[in-house]
Amino acid sequence: MANVVVVGAQWGDEGKGKIVDWLSERADVVVRFQGGHNAGHTLVIGDATYKLSLLPSGVVRQGKLGVIGNGVVVDPWALITEIEKLKGQGLEISRENLRIAENATLILPFHRELDVMREEAAGDGKIGTTGRGIGPAYEDKVGRRAIRVQDLRNFETLGPKIDRMLLHHNALRRGLGQPEVSKEALIAELRDIAPKVLPYVDVTWDLLDQERKAGKRILFEGAQGALLDVDHGTYPFVTSSNTVAAQAATGAGIGPGALGFVLGIAKAYTTRVGAGPFPTELTDEVGETIGQRGHEFGTVTGRKRRCGWFDAVLVRQVAKVSGINGIALTKLDVLDGFSEVKVCTGYKLDGETLSRFPAGQNAQARVEPIWETFEGWSESTRGARRWADLPAQAVKYVKFIEELIECPVTLLSTSPERDDTILMKDPFED
Repeated sequence: MANVVVVGAQWGDEGKGKIVDWLSERADVVVRFQGGHNAGHTLVIGDATYKLSLLPSGVVRQGKLGVIGNGVVVDPWALITEIEKLKGQGLEISRENLRIAENATLILPFHRELDVMREEAAGDGKIGTTGRGIGPAYEDKVGRRAIRVQDLRNFETLGPKIDRMLLHHNALRRGLGQPEVSKEALIAELRDIAPKVLPYVDVTWDLLDQERKAGKRILFEGAQGALLDVDHGTYPFVTSSNTVAAQAATGAGIGPGALGFVLGIAKAYTTRVGAGPFPTELTDEVGETIGQRGHEFGTVTGRKRRCGWFDAVLVRQVAKVSGINGIALTKLDVLDGFSEVKVCTGYKLDGETLSRFPAGQNAQARVEPIWETFEGWSESTRGARRWADLPAQAVKYVKFIEELIECPVTLLSTSPERDDTILMKDPFED
């Protein structure tokens, strides 16, 4: 049996929630390994809809253990709010099904404030941050001045750590014309939230090692998408963490040899939230129709997503960089009824044909897609659970995508319902 890593193969919002929930029934442990509460999953289970931002998807299933790994930045107030909301929906959240890495970095109130202040000051140079404080928290982490979850256990030693952090942040706030952060007020806020967070804290790297040795199936759940990776994404319009599959090992505290099948999630078209390059974006009626049919609004922010045709160049590049073994293709049903559908097979840039996405910001903004046009299908694919239930043209479309991205489609999702899934290969089986 293989452990499974799930990563977004586009700019996020690919439908990871449904796929992770579908896989979590086969898993024993579900681990979040990067990001924060700036990306969300919507899970539809029976008549209930759950919106998760920070919690691992496994917490909605009885008998599963959810782990927030050390690679995640944790807003403790957002965490407790999310826990209380799920409890209000009838779910039990306790130490039995949730653990938080003691060495995870905390997002503090002034991180959120700084995120918003800098974005507002950027004017036309905005990068489209969610304003949740993710970036500033990661900056403090690599700047070696962060407050971590384990620091909530000992307030006697917290003072000097906060002094070091505020030396940096208050200088920034003065430069932006904002009032300084009060050390005493911050400590008071942390004292208040600490008893609510500490019951979940654990040495998660050791816990995962024990679970692995016991033969438990582990599902590593990524947030956002690989095209938002701080190294391999559309920099600087990216998130502040590594979102590719290799981060599962670092962000969970487990050796790379323990990672097994890498499943990439991609929509049958492309979407993006916020600023940044988007070669296949459709700003016409077709793009609007895709957005309406696909209900393309952010789970966390509510922002309208930009929509376009499938970009095979980008997904192929992600598949190589992330070591993807198979793709879960989602939302095929959104393309039902179009007279024609298009796929980007390459780019033109300054008269040159490219088979990859360039790294330079200026070049990324200027590439022009090379299109392959397909006849559409009038029959519905929604709810199909077998290949035989799909229209011939839809099958042809999926097979062409496989060829272009040089990676097999191992799962096909045909609606938000978890059971409306066509399985070609179980990722948990070697």
